[in-house]
Amino acid sequence: MAGEARARILIVEDEAKVARALAAGLAAEGFEARVAPTGEEGFFLVSSEPFDVVLLDLMLPNRGGLEILAALRARGLHTPVLILTARDSVEDRVSGLDAGADDYLVKPFAFPELLARLRALLRRGRLDPASRLRHEDLELDPVKRSAARGERALELTAKEFELLEYLLRHRGRVVSREMLARDVWKVTARATPLDNVIDVTVARLRRKVDDPFPAKLVHTIRGVGFLLGAEPG
Repeated sequence: MAGEARARILIVEDEAKVARALAAGLAAEGFEARVAPTGEEGFFLVSSEPFDVVLLDLMLPNRGGLEILAALRARGLHTPVLILTARDSVEDRVSGLDAGADDYLVKPFAFPELLARLRALLRRGRLDPASRLRHEDLELDPVKRSAARGERALELTAKEFELLEYLLRHRGRVVSREMLARDVWKVTARATPLDNVIDVTVARLRRKVDDPFPAKLVHTIRGVGFLLGAEPG
């Protein structure tokens, strides 16, 4: 934990008992945890102070978590957001990811899993600035969280960006839906299949990356998965 000892975590959670337990657990792991009991306070804090990750409950009084998340992203704030919620339907996951969430954890969850997901988000935010990813005229900067194809900037949701980064890191190789569920959505035991969510996200990413250009880079390999690279023969 030495490298993450002072990472600042904002917990936006209106259930005082849950918030206290999370804050105490994170503090014991060496994090600096701050609690906001309402969406408005959480929005104010993350807009005015630096945080490394936001833990955001969806069921908040007055302004819900999705509304807060969409407002943060609309302001250009790219702080990683991990949604905590009891909702586990495909539609809820799609809504959360489309609003700009970086990950999604369903209650009740094991605290070690929360820690693992936090650390993964922290590692992603501390990549080497030289580690830009390129394939032909497609370029992605993991640090600035920007992507472009040729001279055209790509406006991606948080999950589309993470998906594109994963495909670029595996360019030229087929990635399966199981790999994407495990490594991008961070879901291993799936009570609700993510295949529809994955397919919808890939389709939206393909529209942004490929539709405006004659050369197509993202390909579906029927029955196997997806490939970023030269179209298979």
